[in-house]
Amino acid sequence: MGYGIIALIVVLALAPLWHFMPTKRQRHQAQLRESAALAGLFVEFRDLPLGPERLARLSASDRQVLYYGIRLPASRKATRQRHAWYRERDGWSSRPGRLEAPSIVAGLPDAILAIAVSEESCGVFWQEQGDESMVREIALLLERWKADLLST
Repeated sequence: MGYGIIALIVVLALAPLWHFMPTKRQRHQAQLRESAALAGLFVEFRDLPLGPERLARLSASDRQVLYYGIRLPASRKATRQRHAWYRERDGWSSRPGRLEAPSIVAGLPDAILAIAVSEESCGVFWQEQGDESMVREIALLLERWKADLLST
């Protein structure tokens, strides 16, 4: 009887701490982000690169996604234009100017929602629906895109 009461008290004392234990999904996200960091990428929450009218129709959880990017050195020539391409049913679209998507889109996994390039970085927007091998694949594609951007 005495041991039962002691066990109950210990369980009641530890119960609030179990609330802070990461879930399976949180552990998976941490592994993906660690893989990204080890591959030389940085991770940020960003709004999808859509027009303001399309963003207004999305909920906050659909609008705010993760950006896995690779930093670009400052260009010494002309500044890089800020461009974004987003996945639609029939391919990739951009705004403004309807630019053709870069060649890396052919190798991107289906989980990628959009890609973007700016003066600071190039990267992909997604909701982390994949595994560590997909992160490595994204990192290789971003390295190739970075090399293409720096060669032009």
